[in-house]
Amino acid sequence: MSASTASQHSTTGSHTRLTRRGRVLLLAALVAVLFGAFSLGRSASQAAPPSAAVVAEHERVTVQAGDSLWTLAQQVAPDHDPRDVVAAIREMNDLASADLHVGQQLVLPLVA
Repeated sequence: MSASTASQHSTTGSHTRLTRRGRVLLLAALVAVLFGAFSLGRSASQAAPPSAAVVAEHERVTVQAGDSLWTLAQQVAPDHDPRDVVAAIREMNDLASADLHVGQQLVLPLVA
């Protein structure tokens, strides 16, 4: 091998060359990443907050003996999941727990 042939090989050997199998694997990896990102985006956009019930208005009530968040939720929105309505009541009234006291004023959602 002469010096000129060796210098030609060293300059042309610096290019990265993918085989057909390499290109197919690279394309498959790219498709898998895009599919994963798309799937994550769809699942995140379909998640609903716990208080997904649409609150149109609200009413103010005074807690009576025997009242609980659960019974109030069932009275206000009998056709909705009480867990969602209880979550909305707790959020609207900034309640740290489900404990209620007689005479306590609460804002209840009027669920549409």
